[in-house]
Amino acid sequence: MSSPFRDDFRIRSYTFGDGRRTLSIVGTMRGDELQQQYVAARLVSIVKSAEEQGLLVDGHQVSIIPSANPFSINIEKRFWALDNTDINRMFPGYALGETTQRIAAALFDFIQHFEHGVQLASYYLPGDFIPHVRIFRAGIADDEIINEGRLFRFPYVTVSQPGPFDTVVLNYNWRVWDTHAFSLYSGTTDEIDHEAAHAAITGVLRYMISLGILKDIPQGFTPSDEGFDSVVVDGDAMHTIQAPRAGLLTHVVRAGSRVSRGDVLAEIMHPLDGSQVAVITSPIDGLVFFARNKSIVYQNTLLFRLLNS
Repeated sequence: MSSPFRDDFRIRSYTFGDGRRTLSIVGTMRGDELQQQYVAARLVSIVKSAEEQGLLVDGHQVSIIPSANPFSINIEKRFWALDNTDINRMFPGYALGETTQRIAAALFDFIQHFEHGVQLASYYLPGDFIPHVRIFRAGIADDEIINEGRLFRFPYVTVSQPGPFDTVVLNYNWRVWDTHAFSLYSGTTDEIDHEAAHAAITGVLRYMISLGILKDIPQGFTPSDEGFDSVVVDGDAMHTIQAPRAGLLTHVVRAGSRVSRGDVLAEIMHPLDGSQVAVITSPIDGLVFFARNKSIVYQNTLLFRLLNS
């Protein structure tokens, strides 16, 4: 699309191999997704090396789109700069609609026919996650998709029933158009966590090997670990904890922490007089799956998601 400022708006795809459209990997759609941008860019470099080393299996095409929203990345704004809309809430898009609808339509027109799709995703709220793969139930080969999600060998695969809020995101629409779709959460969003990013890259490469796209890990890349026997989790059954009061949030635990019932998770302080207005405790023995990472909170803001031990 033409732009009145700076350069025109372009979405770039790096394509490797040839043959049937086997795998599409989509990176950032929001301007603060620096971790996702980093993982996607590293994957471009690594898959390029794999192709040069003759490690891509003939008959497969792999597309990596590092960023579907370079404008917002450039100005460090999470959503579309002009109207604050979210591209990942516009799928499958509308070619004659508003700007973000047109971007989603153009992107989806290119990627919808790939057999497998991986979105390097971030949560709709600011916070840190345990790295995991997320799948929406769509009634279309759900068991097959869940088993395929375990090929990343991440610690957890979460499976959720989509709500009305989810029917306009990329993952859900990929599923509707028969792509085996996965959202990959690599720990952080607006900062680069090299350890978590390396684990995410390793997971994608393991997935490519399992699909028969990649013969082996390319030379020059050392996997983070051998992977896990993924635990499948009902994402809708996690315990959610909201802020009872507004104020300044002080964490006691972070994502990945093991907690017992009654343990203090965080405290909320009055922003003017410094008094303690709330103490957040764990209702269960479990694992902190998600933790909000912003220091200011409002009443009823989601703070934590806990997974039963």
